[in-house]
Amino acid sequence: MIVSRSLNWRQVLFYSWKSMLYFFALSVLVYVLHHEFDMSSLSVPFNAVAVLGTALAIFLGFKNNSAYDRWWEARKIWGLLVNYSRAWGREVLTLSLDENQSDNPELQTWQRQLVYRHIAFVHALRVFLRKRHDYNEIGEQWIQTTNDYDDIRPFLSREEANDVLDKSNPPNYLLMIQGRELQEAYQRGWLSDYRFVRLNNTLTEFNNHQGMSERIKNTPFPRAYSYYSRIFVYLHGTLVPFAFIEDLGMFNIPLAMVINFIFLSLDQIGERTEDPFENRPGDTPLTSISVTIEGNLKEMLDEKNLPAKQLPIGGVVL
Repeated sequence: MIVSRSLNWRQVLFYSWKSMLYFFALSVLVYVLHHEFDMSSLSVPFNAVAVLGTALAIFLGFKNNSAYDRWWEARKIWGLLVNYSRAWGREVLTLSLDENQSDNPELQTWQRQLVYRHIAFVHALRVFLRKRHDYNEIGEQWIQTTNDYDDIRPFLSREEANDVLDKSNPPNYLLMIQGRELQEAYQRGWLSDYRFVRLNNTLTEFNNHQGMSERIKNTPFPRAYSYYSRIFVYLHGTLVPFAFIEDLGMFNIPLAMVINFIFLSLDQIGERTEDPFENRPGDTPLTSISVTIEGNLKEMLDEKNLPAKQLPIGGVVL
């Protein structure tokens, strides 16, 4: 997620330089043909381009609103995951008890394992959602250090970690293990009927959070929006130099570049917002949220080795 108030122009140029090069070359070509070769017929009525620009602006606005809704829904899902993770830690530590022994080391070890396994689930879900696009156009080194399943190993035993990573859906399998652990605690008398159901309901919420995230991940933004918006932007951008060449001459070149950059930017904003789990600079900051959950749960266990807060890298929080 980009948190800097100003954008990095490296990122802007990375996405737009090819298109802007095309618009620049076209504007220069139109000027040369019109003024050097006296091809005055190379012009388009300004009103036609203005009407097309108005329609395009409305279309891009609708597309960007829909894309932002997907991004904001992803952020709300992971915001709920933060809340339920804190609730899970509190419930595990306060609802499970041994009536025969108030200070049972075995129960305390079990509680710690459930909390740590949930931290592993959060990190595994982050990697699972991002794994299909394990790249970042601006800095690949970020991905190599923040999006790897090895991040879950410190929270599981070696055998359990190997078993989990052998599955096609590691986060879902971790929830299955958590369910078995709750059943075992119920059979041992550490959980009453109500407390068992309460913890199991919280566990179900984690299934819901994963399912909602996968729905966004696996359902592409309607391709017609992306396809036609790109065509319309290039069509409009191609006609712009022909609309001003009669009146502006050489000044038509910078004006056409500015107009085309505005519409191209609107199109690119939608393209980079519609899929919030691709590990790009503007996506939902899953790493930062995961580290926040890890720190909160470790603090509930009265541990001191809390993870450092994720600081922005180049104005981007991952």
